[in-house]
Amino acid sequence: MNLILLDPADLTDDHHVWVRDPRRLRHLREVHRARPGDELTLGLRGGALGRGRLVTLNDDGAHFTLDALDQAPPPALDIELVLALPRPRMLARSLEHVTALGVKRITLLHTRRVEKSYWQSPELSEEKIHQHLVLGLEQARDTVLPEVSLETHFKPFVEDRLPAQLSGRQGLLAHPGMEAACPRGLNAPATLVVGPEGGFIPYEVEALLAAGCQGIHLGSRILRVETAVVALLARLG
Repeated sequence: MNLILLDPADLTDDHHVWVRDPRRLRHLREVHRARPGDELTLGLRGGALGRGRLVTLNDDGAHFTLDALDQAPPPALDIELVLALPRPRMLARSLEHVTALGVKRITLLHTRRVEKSYWQSPELSEEKIHQHLVLGLEQARDTVLPEVSLETHFKPFVEDRLPAQLSGRQGLLAHPGMEAACPRGLNAPATLVVGPEGGFIPYEVEALLAAGCQGIHLGSRILRVETAVVALLARLG
């Protein structure tokens, strides 16, 4: 936790903060080993960053006095991610990684090689998704939560909604065997589409290309989804 991310309810007035939830308190004790008088970076969810001085830390909560929140969060990565729904453990890590890298719009998509049981996972609950996004923000000292949407049917999304999503954006389909190498350092908005373990089936590749995506690859190595997504975003950003 490189940032103590605050909810508006944590602010008692302009200069005082109370953090009471067990996870943040445990992190303050066990990782920061915080003591009264320590200064830590605080950020208001959806807002600015600043510094706070710890006044007390006990079972009732952590009390900070707050300097002005006057620092902007890091700029967003202007890349939207469409990701075939990974298995639950990989989904958790992927959400944290892409949030830390600055992605602000994530679409989780059903494809032929996505197990239907994945959609029943507790990791897809609103609360669990929120927890993983917050962990990514805390890692990167960011305050702006990504928007996450779930698309449980491939064809209606690709034919009816993806073309509009690509308006004004470059669509990039990351898939082994595509002709073009992944570009570096994009200077224009983009939407990145990444498949499941095992990749997209040929019909899905054709549909994504027809919707306006350009096929790209990362070389001859076949990577796990969570590794490929991080590598692609780092290269594109």
